[in-house]
Amino acid sequence: MAEITLEKVKTNPKVVSYLKAADEYLGIIGYTEHGFRHAEIVANLSRNVLSHLDFEEPLPMLASVAGYLHDIGNVVNRENHVSASALIAMDILEEMDMDPDHIAIIIGAIGNHEEPLGEPVNPVAAAVILADKADVHRSRVRNPKLISLDIHDRVNYAAERSSLRVDPEKKRISLELKIDTNISHVMEYFEIFLTRMMICRKAAEFIKTDFNLYINDTKLL
Repeated sequence: MAEITLEKVKTNPKVVSYLKAADEYLGIIGYTEHGFRHAEIVANLSRNVLSHLDFEEPLPMLASVAGYLHDIGNVVNRENHVSASALIAMDILEEMDMDPDHIAIIIGAIGNHEEPLGEPVNPVAAAVILADKADVHRSRVRNPKLISLDIHDRVNYAAERSSLRVDPEKKRISLELKIDTNISHVMEYFEIFLTRMMICRKAAEFIKTDFNLYINDTKLL
């Protein structure tokens, strides 16, 4: 079996082509950015969650790979992209000769990263769920002129800063957001993201931590 790292996955020609096309396709149908930027952020946050909680390798590395590939199935279709992402990742990682046990962990995580059906089936899945839902930021909005027409774009554009903080001593994971309430009210965030916060709480519980949400320095969960 070959030793696979995130850097090797990022330079794989299929990964590069599929992620690029997936983001282009989502742009055409009006979705927020789901390309290399989002993949990189989710990969890094996923690794950090497990590293800070002292999970041993290879789990943090596997989390970074799962985080990078979690949305690659958008190259097929937005609907059912979770299953497509898992199957595409499996094909690529098998070609790269990754250990099948490690592939199983990764595709289980990818296949469970989305609410309402996803579940934190392993620590890698829990980390990817938390990392994916933490990436709320105005840089993901493709056309700020249209934010009045789409609540998802409006909430993302209102988010000036987002941080996922892990406190290993207190066993706490906190999502901290700074939102411009002149652009979007806090209630709009909950209107579209409540199910996301519920799966984040479930993910945090799986890795034996509490989940907190802070918006503009106010604790809401």
